[in-house]
Amino acid sequence: MVAASLACAAQTKNALPAKTQLAEVSERDVRAEMNFLASDAMQGRGSGTQFELIAGTYIASMLQEFGVEPAGDPAADGKPGYIQTVNLVQPSFAAPPVLSAGSAQFTHGKQIAVNVAAEGEWSGPLQKLKSGDAVQPGAVLLISAGEDPSAFRSQIGALLEKRPAAVLVADSPVLHTAYERIAARPVRLPQREKGGGPMTMGAPANVILLGTEATSQISALPDGAQISFKGEVKDDAYTTWNVVGKLTGMDEKSSGQAVLVGAHMDHLGVDPKLQGDQIYNGADDDASGTIAVMELAHVLGAGAKPKRTVYFVLFGSEEKGGLGSQYFINHSPVPLEKIVTEIEFEMMGRPDPKVPVHTLWMTGFDRSDLGAELASHGANLVADPHPEENFFMRSDNYSLAKRGVVAHTIGSFGLHKDYHRPSDEISKIDFNHLITSINAMVKPLRWLVDSDFVPKWNPGKKP
Repeated sequence: MVAASLACAAQTKNALPAKTQLAEVSERDVRAEMNFLASDAMQGRGSGTQFELIAGTYIASMLQEFGVEPAGDPAADGKPGYIQTVNLVQPSFAAPPVLSAGSAQFTHGKQIAVNVAAEGEWSGPLQKLKSGDAVQPGAVLLISAGEDPSAFRSQIGALLEKRPAAVLVADSPVLHTAYERIAARPVRLPQREKGGGPMTMGAPANVILLGTEATSQISALPDGAQISFKGEVKDDAYTTWNVVGKLTGMDEKSSGQAVLVGAHMDHLGVDPKLQGDQIYNGADDDASGTIAVMELAHVLGAGAKPKRTVYFVLFGSEEKGGLGSQYFINHSPVPLEKIVTEIEFEMMGRPDPKVPVHTLWMTGFDRSDLGAELASHGANLVADPHPEENFFMRSDNYSLAKRGVVAHTIGSFGLHKDYHRPSDEISKIDFNHLITSINAMVKPLRWLVDSDFVPKWNPGKKP
């Protein structure tokens, strides 16, 4: 009896825990993770708050349980850790900045609403842009928003690529709600790393919405009139966090290739000015994507060692402009040229009625050959049915895509009315859809990390 008991004990000690032998994602685990991340106790996981850090600490502990190695900063004891601390400087205006046009001056929060400010001071000649006009580099463009807000977003992005000094948007009924919201908030400038340079890349972005009075007076000025913008800038400290773990691949020493699987763990926190529910729980945005990354790490970590190294990255402060992902690419544990692709998961908690049941869509599907290849290996994946929303450029994948990494976001956001509202709660999650969708990505992802396939941008489609 003693010998038999010892043999049994040895078997038990050497066996994998039952949880790590899962062949697929379980409803129990998904519900448990959602019940924590999107609970009121997490106070909306506000970007850069202690609740974002608590979320990150919880995720890190789960990755450790799943057998995923730490790949973040060293922990307090000097051993490898999962958390990557992002220390930034956040410039902002000490007082509302002022736009000067001719003899008139317009103040943010009164006659203008500064949507985006890349610099504390700029100037340039006015160009009242009409359809078909070529953008003069360095000009201050005056444009109309038109009647389609989605088309307007695309228009702004295209104009900024032409590198004007700024874009002024004339007063329009379609922008009144946005104007009031933007005018009520303080203006912030691009963050920079503590002791380092700016986080953002690409063309400067100065975009100002004009009120009725400012629109009237600036529209009356001739082309070439000098327009200037100025405000006193002050610097504040800002900290956010990423969670970084990895499964070391068999080919790490030879090829060094890696696949990134990511999501953002933050949301909008708490707004004490709201009546009633003040907590932005962010169940769909993006507890659902965070859970997808955690559970894919769970399943892959329980299987055979992958061929390629897999990094699981949960980014902080995506809602503040992708700060965590921008920092990560400057401090990546693997050279960017070795990252064959990054797959971001976002807003998978509810089905999109525009696509078949339990189907996910990929942003920028036509930009690379990744989506079609994943679909051919079993992913229930189609092109984004909302191209007018420019989702490809609205998640952390874009930070990596701008640096050359083939990076896309996968989700199923059907433009539901709970987006960025306190009503994005656990009760609205379709768990059957979420679990089925994550499970449908297991085999395609396993194929990707074990294959030699290297995704490529399609001609003319690289950001």
